[in-house]
Amino acid sequence: TLRKNASYLKSNSSAVIEIQGHCDERGTNNYNIALGERRAKSAKMYLVSQGVGARQIHTISYGEEKPFCFDSKEECWFKNRRVHFRVSE
Repeated sequence: TLRKNASYLKSNSSAVIEIQGHCDERGTNNYNIALGERRAKSAKMYLVSQGVGARQIHTISYGEEKPFCFDSKEECWFKNRRVHFRVSE
């Protein structure tokens, strides 16, 4: 996914994306916001290392606030530990 996103962004230099970091429900709110931020920034660092302009990428952390799955079990927590990419041109 990251390689495909890097290729798209390099081919579309006017595109701007938002990388949204998310976590599961475990941990404190502050910890989860920081973890989501690290997730999003890691994805950004990879894209930049592939030649994408840093100004094309904005990061934000939602921590545990926007879960993908609502069950309180490992398979659900796995789905909530993620980043989402939102493109705007």
